[in-house]
Formats: sequence, C-alpha cells, structure tokens
Amino acid sequence: MNNTKQNRTTGITQRVMLYLDGELDSREERELLTEIQSNPDLLEKFSMEKSFREFIKSKISRKTVSPALVQSIKDKIRTTV
Repeated sequence: MNNTKQNRTTGITQRVMLYLDGELDSREERELLTEIQSNPDLLEKFSMEKSFREFIKSKISRKTVSPALVQSIKDKIRTTV
C-alpha cells in the first residue's frame, strides 16, 4: 500500500473511531457517513467495527459502587488538595 493511501485509510479509521465514540460534530458526522455510504469496502469495515463494539458492550457488565463509597473518595480527595 502506498504512503498516501495508507495515510488516508488511517485518517478514515480514526474518524470512524471518533464517530463511534460520539466525538465528531454534526458536520464531520455527515461527511463521514456520506463517504462510508459511497464506498462498499469502507461500509463493510464500519459495520464490522460497530458490530464488534456492540458485542463487547453486551458482554461486559459494569460493577456499581455505593454512593457512600463515591462520597468517601471525594472527601479524601478534597482533604488532600
């Protein structure tokens, strides 16, 4: 793969990650989605990444902590500052 094509692919991959993380503004989202829809290879990669993220989220359970523990940590932080 030549350097220009590799840089473009890396840039698109970064933008896809930012999109899936909710970090793009609305204009950037529209531009990316337009680009994805016009490129079947990119659409396939996007769909795979999105599916993978959804799979991971569905398999991971987050532990919850008590509000008392949260308050205790906050109190300790305040006393050390």
